[in-house]
Amino acid sequence: MIFAISNGSTTVTRYIKIVTDRPKILKMIKGMRIFRVLYSEQTVITMKKTLFLASGIFLLSQAVSAQEHNHNHKFDPQNAREGENVEYCFTHKKLNELLQDPEWAERIQMTEEIRAQEAQNGVAAPKATTYYIPVVFHLLHNNGIEKISDDQIYDAFEILNRDYDLQNADAANVVNAFNASNPSAIATPTDVDIQFRLATKAPNGTCFSGITHTVSSQTNSGNGQQQANAVKNNNDVYQGNWPGDEYLNIFICGDIGGAAGYTYNPIFGFDEMENGIWVLHNYTGSIGTSSTYTSRTLTHEVGHWLNLSHPWGGNNNPGVSCGTDNVNDTPATIGLTSCNLTANTCDADNAFWGFDQIDNTENYMDYSYCSKMFTPGQVTRMRNAITSGVAGRSNVISASNLVNTGADGNLYLCDAEFTADKTTICVGESIQFEDLSFNAVNGWTWTFNGGSPGTSGDQDPLVTYNTPGLYEVQLQATDGSTNDTETKTAYIRVLPNAGGIPFHEGFEAYSTLTNIEQWGVINSGNNAAFEIETSTGHSGSKCAKLGNYGQVAGNTDELESSTLDLSSVTSATGVTMSFRFAYRKRSTNNDEYLKVFISKDCGDTWVQRKTIFGDQLSPDVVTSAWTPSSITDWTTVHMTNVTSSYWVNNFRYKFTFESDGGNNFYLDDINIYPGDPSDQIVVGLEEFGQVENLSLYPNPADAELNVSFTVSNAQSMTFEIIDITGKTIQANQINAIEGSNLVMLNTNSLASGMYLLNIKSGDQIKTMQFVVK
Repeated sequence: MIFAISNGSTTVTRYIKIVTDRPKILKMIKGMRIFRVLYSEQTVITMKKTLFLASGIFLLSQAVSAQEHNHNHKFDPQNAREGENVEYCFTHKKLNELLQDPEWAERIQMTEEIRAQEAQNGVAAPKATTYYIPVVFHLLHNNGIEKISDDQIYDAFEILNRDYDLQNADAANVVNAFNASNPSAIATPTDVDIQFRLATKAPNGTCFSGITHTVSSQTNSGNGQQQANAVKNNNDVYQGNWPGDEYLNIFICGDIGGAAGYTYNPIFGFDEMENGIWVLHNYTGSIGTSSTYTSRTLTHEVGHWLNLSHPWGGNNNPGVSCGTDNVNDTPATIGLTSCNLTANTCDADNAFWGFDQIDNTENYMDYSYCSKMFTPGQVTRMRNAITSGVAGRSNVISASNLVNTGADGNLYLCDAEFTADKTTICVGESIQFEDLSFNAVNGWTWTFNGGSPGTSGDQDPLVTYNTPGLYEVQLQATDGSTNDTETKTAYIRVLPNAGGIPFHEGFEAYSTLTNIEQWGVINSGNNAAFEIETSTGHSGSKCAKLGNYGQVAGNTDELESSTLDLSSVTSATGVTMSFRFAYRKRSTNNDEYLKVFISKDCGDTWVQRKTIFGDQLSPDVVTSAWTPSSITDWTTVHMTNVTSSYWVNNFRYKFTFESDGGNNFYLDDINIYPGDPSDQIVVGLEEFGQVENLSLYPNPADAELNVSFTVSNAQSMTFEIIDITGKTIQANQINAIEGSNLVMLNTNSLASGMYLLNIKSGDQIKTMQFVVK
């Protein structure tokens, strides 16, 4: 049959082979995605020879997923801006990948014919009409540095609108050849008259802020299809498809395959969610993890999404050869990766300019780091693209879609929300609250149980808490006609007054670790968290347990302490921190981490002081959910590196466990005491027993020396570091516990060279040699 698409002025014709066997057709329907013809709102489909399904549904092609760049990408320096180690844009590479697939090549060819017809018929979107595009930012993170703030995303959004509205002040500073103050300049910075609005309605009508958050390790996979699927399945607003002909979807990730950004030009039939924009977190906006230097990446990628090519063409990297971007007033160039304002790399400008023009180095679509303008020809091409049905672009800006996506400019309050700069504090500290209500709000009524002030009408109040406890916070927001209330119970944790040392925590006093003053449980979103285990403790019946069996890799769980007063510690005594843990792997390749952090300012800042991972946790494997059954299943760790700067009255510590699909983890007998072991006796001391399995590592040592051993009886031991002259450099006293023990000795202050380690108990001494780097 002959298949023709027309909008009255443009016609594209294709000859399509039709399958007439009904069972085969039904089989095709199951295996193929129904293709919607979306050329314009006035699309007419005519058939000169009809052989159709009875329902009138025409199957044009099987959907083809976009080729994904290998996560093990090889850096192509020719495709990067000067001085950067990430390729600036992959859009042309993505296009070339699609062209390798015959079906996508056919779609791209159809798109080019439509564009040629548009140019031939003089189709042009009139200026003075502003088009609005609903935008959704999908932040995909795994609680790493890529978890940028909403403020950074809003900053990127404001820059995008600024650049497309020609409100960027630097546009007045372009070189004379393109400067609006130059009477002979032809291509000067031009307002696109396209603006962006944050969508406020999800596909199911749920009101939201225009930003979704998805926690997934896929953020670093570099695979766009898998990243889009992660957002579809796990975001916090609406789990499902966000159609690309209704929203401009912008995916912010930690790794997008080796580029700073990429997207797809409008392609006939490609109106899926994946026809969005991918951008690195540190190329998003100008604050947070990004900078002014990397802030124009979205401006560049939206240009591609609106059918612009790189000014040297769409088929190769910059610096390769002169090409065409099908825009007359962008001078011919091979592409620039630095800010060379006098560059003139190609001489094919006479047809339009009448003379050999210098390169438009400051064009947003080039790779220079001084981009600041679009030309009039580029503006016309973008406005033609957004009013064309190709890839559903015209539906994006339609009045009905703006209403459906909540981007019609009629904002109302649909959700009261807030956050705080911290939720755990010491007595007498203050908390800065921040209103996050959306999408319109002009009044706030706060209630702070236990706080001072107890109520506030400020948008972002500062509140002080003077009494230990767990406190509720409530916000009632209004837009003048609609009210909404958000209440967070046990939201603020004001820690008890600091206890003294010696200190011992065996968890015997607790029935739960949830919402108590003494301990804070932080869960990254997985279904396991630290909890009280009532029957497997070491020195009693209870301990803290992390149900890690069956958890996926990449989860992080934390257990945060209250405060201790270490101000009484002196250089003569020092201080030791010890704890016991029990753990088994689930498989031999599990590489899980236990990290210990300490704080000298009530938890405002943390410093890592111990890391135990992999076989150091345990080399033993148990494939079923494991529980310790004897005291020999427990290992005691002694830390002597709580140094003098931490001998303060608001000392805190926390345990962080990072999962890798392993087994359960147990924690007990946290003991903090001055150096003399007689000051703190957790269990009775016995005669010195046999020391076995003694080993030192790493050797040579750098910042710390680990001493691993087992003893048959609990005992007091002294660890002395002696230099080659026989002088005792360092001495630490430890309460060794029956079974496995691990002592960490701080060697950071030792000069390079050879040392002896004397391990004493009673009148017995064991001596070992080690080297400091």
